[in-house]
Amino acid sequence: MQLAEFFASQPDRLWHLAKQMGISHAVGPLPWEEKGAKPWELMPLIHMKQRFENFGFTLSVIESAPPTNHIKLGTAGRDEEIGFMTELITNMGAAGIPVLCYNFMAQFNWFRTSTTTRTRGGALVSSYDHSLMKNAPLTEAGIVSEDQLWTNLKFYLEKIVPVAERAGVKLALHPDDPPISPIRGVSRILRNSNELQQAIDLVPSEYSGITLCQGTLATAGEDIPAVIRHFAKQGKIFFVHFRDVRGTPEKFEETFHDDGQTDMLEAMNAYYQVGFQGPARPDHVPTMEGEDNSNPGYELMGRLYGVGYIKGLMRAASRSANVLPEIC
Repeated sequence: MQLAEFFASQPDRLWHLAKQMGISHAVGPLPWEEKGAKPWELMPLIHMKQRFENFGFTLSVIESAPPTNHIKLGTAGRDEEIGFMTELITNMGAAGIPVLCYNFMAQFNWFRTSTTTRTRGGALVSSYDHSLMKNAPLTEAGIVSEDQLWTNLKFYLEKIVPVAERAGVKLALHPDDPPISPIRGVSRILRNSNELQQAIDLVPSEYSGITLCQGTLATAGEDIPAVIRHFAKQGKIFFVHFRDVRGTPEKFEETFHDDGQTDMLEAMNAYYQVGFQGPARPDHVPTMEGEDNSNPGYELMGRLYGVGYIKGLMRAASRSANVLPEIC
C-alpha cells in the first residue's frame, strides 16, 4: 500500500508535515490557479506534477474533475463536459499521472447535514441525519430517477473508458456518499458494493475500477474486509479512502480512525493478504482542539493522527503477512 495524502496544488504547511511523516505519494486536485489555461490542459498538469516531484512526492491520483453535472443529468452541455473529461484523461496519460478518482453524484457531491457534531473529547466531525431532509425542497433538477442515472452513466462510460485505455489512466469510481436515495429528489445509484460492481460491469475494462471508500461502504453496512477481497481478486481497487464511521445510511457520523464500527486492523490485513499496492489516504478527519473548522474533514491535526494510526496498522499487517510495508 502506498500511503498518500490529499494536497493543495501549491506547497503549504501540509506538504512539509507530510514529508516529515515519511509520506511520498500525493493525491492532487486540478491546478485551478494557473491563469490563462484550463486546469485540465497538459501544461498546468505537468507544472503541478513537477512541483510535487521537486518536493519529493509522486503524484499518484487526481481527485478532482472539470464540471460533470450535465453528464450525470443527461442535459444540454453533456457533450462539452465529456470533451473536458476526455481532455483531462488524455493529458493525465501524457503527464504520467496514473489514476483519476471520479464520482457520479448528481447536483451535489458528498453531503452532510452537520459539520459540527461532537465526538471523542469534543472534536468536531461531519454527520448526516436523513430525517432533516424529509421536507427539503427539490433542487432545480427536479426528480432525478435511478433509471436516468444508470442510462447516463452507461453513456458516459462508453465515451470515456476507451479514452482511459488509450491514455493508460485508471478510472476509480467513488461510491455515493451518503449511500441513501433519494436526497432532495435526486437519486443515488452507487450506494453499495453490488452497485459499484454493476457500474464497472457496464463497460468492462482493465482501466475501469473503483475508489474503495471504506467510510461510505461501512455506512451502507458492508463487511469491509470482504469488500476488499471481492474487488481485489478482480484487480479493481485503484485507490482507497481509509476512514470510518458510526451509524447507518439514515443517520451516521464520521469518527477518528480508531473509534468507528470497522475493524480497521482486519481491513488492513485484507489489503496485505490480497497484495494491494495502490495509493490510499486518510479522509474526512475530525477537527481537533485549537482548529477553527474552516475546512471540515480536512484540518491538519486529525490528518496527522490518521496518518500515524494507518502507519501503525500497516506495520502490524505487514508482520502478519510477512512482507515489508511501504509506509511512505
